[in-house]
Amino acid sequence: MFFQQVYDNTLAQASYFIGCQAKNEAIVIDAKRDIDTYLAIAKQNNMRITHIAETHIHADFLCGSRELAKATGAKIYLSDEGGSDWQYDFVHEGLKDGDRVIVGNLSLEVMHTPGHTPESISFILRDHPVTDDPVMVFTGDFVFVGDIGRPDLLEEAGGMIGAKDRGARQMYESLEKFLSLPDYMQVWPGHGAGSACGKALGSVPSSTVGYEKIRNWAFQFTNDFEGFKSYLLRDQPEVPTYFATMKKLNRIDRKLLVEVPNHPTLSLKDRDESWTVIDTRHKRDFIEGHLKGAINIQNNNALPNWAGWMLDYNQKLLIVAEEGTQKDITRKLMRIGMDNIAGFLTDIDGAALIPTKLVNADQVELMKEESDVTLLDVRSSIENREGHIPNAQHHFVGDLPKELPVELRNRKVIVQCQSGDRSTIASSYLENQGFTQVYNYAGSFVDWKASGKPIVSA
Repeated sequence: MFFQQVYDNTLAQASYFIGCQAKNEAIVIDAKRDIDTYLAIAKQNNMRITHIAETHIHADFLCGSRELAKATGAKIYLSDEGGSDWQYDFVHEGLKDGDRVIVGNLSLEVMHTPGHTPESISFILRDHPVTDDPVMVFTGDFVFVGDIGRPDLLEEAGGMIGAKDRGARQMYESLEKFLSLPDYMQVWPGHGAGSACGKALGSVPSSTVGYEKIRNWAFQFTNDFEGFKSYLLRDQPEVPTYFATMKKLNRIDRKLLVEVPNHPTLSLKDRDESWTVIDTRHKRDFIEGHLKGAINIQNNNALPNWAGWMLDYNQKLLIVAEEGTQKDITRKLMRIGMDNIAGFLTDIDGAALIPTKLVNADQVELMKEESDVTLLDVRSSIENREGHIPNAQHHFVGDLPKELPVELRNRKVIVQCQSGDRSTIASSYLENQGFTQVYNYAGSFVDWKASGKPIVSA
């Protein structure tokens, strides 16, 4: 058997390439959209991708199953569980609990594991030339290392009232199935630390059933559903707004990108004023000087997440980027279906650049007492409850596009987060929306604490 995990650090998302070396057949589970990775693995190992599968309708990334099927001719195998409201709207081979997918001398048994979503399934792998006993389980967003999938996404992102309570009950019952698996089985989840699909995901790539029974918090409530439900739903991270779009696009027919597109490199004279300018340079360079109205979303692992939070899919994007990063940025954005890129600007020399207004801890301490000043804490709700600057008004950065605090437009607004990345996103977004008196406390909460200033805990 050939096996390789493909891990996308930008979305903390894992996909899997599993092959039968005797028959040179392979299956890919939960493929990312830039599929050249899997085609390269197949070529390097003399394998044909004959099967493609998904564990559920994903919310945090645009699954590349259909791109991979178009490129290879492989069949797509998807869950037909969950009821009529949870069926895929494109051609596929339907799977039910107990079904088996045969890949050469390997088999993958379907185990319906609802909770995170109603249609969620896991795949139990058997390598028959070696043993007919199960050896691996691919759990998707069911069981992670140290955590389990959150059941509240459908309610938080999709507005489905009551979904989180139903999901919690389904998850509790699904965990009984997991407990019946042999302790030695390897567990390969769909996400790792940093994903918004759970709140306590481990950073190691895999686990075993036995280890999770001992260390995963979810299995410490085996006779206490109410305690389980309370812990499961408490302190989950904010749900990115783009999750609702991913749920839709992963279910319906959509535009396919079999290759990573090449977007043009433009000059300043090519700029259309209707385009939204996204500056992906380091926040330090952005603060020093940027194009008017530009939003700073740095080109790091968090780029697709913050792009999904802050940008409308109908906006045409002009991206300011360092030379040589265009392909990398394109990959990151296409993984969440953000394809509406007009082009890249790699040279803004000669443009009228605007510096960001910066303030330090002492200035913040003085200014926040003034009647026309608001200190805006744009961190998560959990961070804010754990400790915040006195008199700070909390407004999570990702909620700015849907809940813009227009009442602050004519006030001086000081923006702070934990260490400066999110405050730079938020301050630039407010300026993009016409706020003219915005100050970035780039040192933010870390600097405030280091300066010995007072802190309030909820």
